[in-house]
Amino acid sequence: MLKIENLQVEIDDQEIVKGLDLEVGEGEIHAIMGPNGSGKSTLANVLMGHPRYEVTGGAVTFRGEDVFELEADERAKLGMFLAFQYPSEVPGVSVANFLRTAVNSVREEELSAMEMYRLIQDKMKIMQMDPKFAERYLNEGFSGGEKKRNEILQMLLLEPRLAVLDETDSGLDVDALKVVAHGVNSLRSPERSMLLVTHYERLLELIVPDRVHVLAAGRIVKSGGKDLARELDERGYDWVQAEAQA
Repeated sequence: MLKIENLQVEIDDQEIVKGLDLEVGEGEIHAIMGPNGSGKSTLANVLMGHPRYEVTGGAVTFRGEDVFELEADERAKLGMFLAFQYPSEVPGVSVANFLRTAVNSVREEELSAMEMYRLIQDKMKIMQMDPKFAERYLNEGFSGGEKKRNEILQMLLLEPRLAVLDETDSGLDVDALKVVAHGVNSLRSPERSMLLVTHYERLLELIVPDRVHVLAAGRIVKSGGKDLARELDERGYDWVQAEAQA
């Protein structure tokens, strides 16, 4: 599904990602963990084509396509999706209008107004969201939990082949985290892959990954199963970094 080879990325002339390699197979969920500043969010943004980041080396292919030859909208149409760590507010644009535009832009045939209404209502039930939520302006005045639920609502509607979730669990209380995890798990399938960027093992108790990777100083320095996340929660990252340096 996704293959990253020797990826190198700079921002403002500072190298952040320094030779990252990763492969994600179809139907797999991989978690990326690591200390602050290690390059986790940089990786997520680069995959979707954020213009602030400069790719200085390496290659990324998604479903056999060269990602760096595609604009952000082309990546989305091919099946890539990014849930932002800090979703932007868009005053004047309702959630419903935003979702309708997004969904129709990636479909070969547009849904009718009634089909779209029913689809949005069905997905909002999964996310335990009040139907009136769709009338509000996108993320304007939303709580942290509402913003994250709205990100997962978008994912449920777009049904991407690869979902990259950038610290979707940050700022969520226990109840909101369970709802978000339920939404993510409802989309799991053999044809769909996910990349979870997170600091915390608690998310991975609810969304169980196939592989866990530790990113430090711009590289993946250790990989393992879900038990690695629990060990990181107990011991921190220093031992992994020391082990990598040795």
